[in-house]
Amino acid sequence: MNIEIASSQMESLGNPTRLRIYRTLVRAGFDGLPVGGLQQRLEIPASTLSHHCRKLIDAGLVTQERNGTTLICRANYKAMSALIGYLADECCADGRCEDVETAAVA
Repeated sequence: MNIEIASSQMESLGNPTRLRIYRTLVRAGFDGLPVGGLQQRLEIPASTLSHHCRKLIDAGLVTQERNGTTLICRANYKAMSALIGYLADECCADGRCEDVETAAVA
């Protein structure tokens, strides 16, 4: 992963509404959620959901698939894993890491 992709993905997750959408889709698993179901769970207007989903799709974090008349949204787990890996790959490469248990408490 390059820094431009990571930056774009982090920027898209930096919005509270988009982060809520993404976390909801991550929790939904591979089956994802229909747009209507996602809208109901998050209690946001359809136009707002559409706008924020587009940003997540453009960043490569979410996919959409049409199933008949239903539009299914899914978290892109491969992209999520790549971003997490990018952030953690060089953890403490230039210094000592904080103890994991100590960091979890903070």
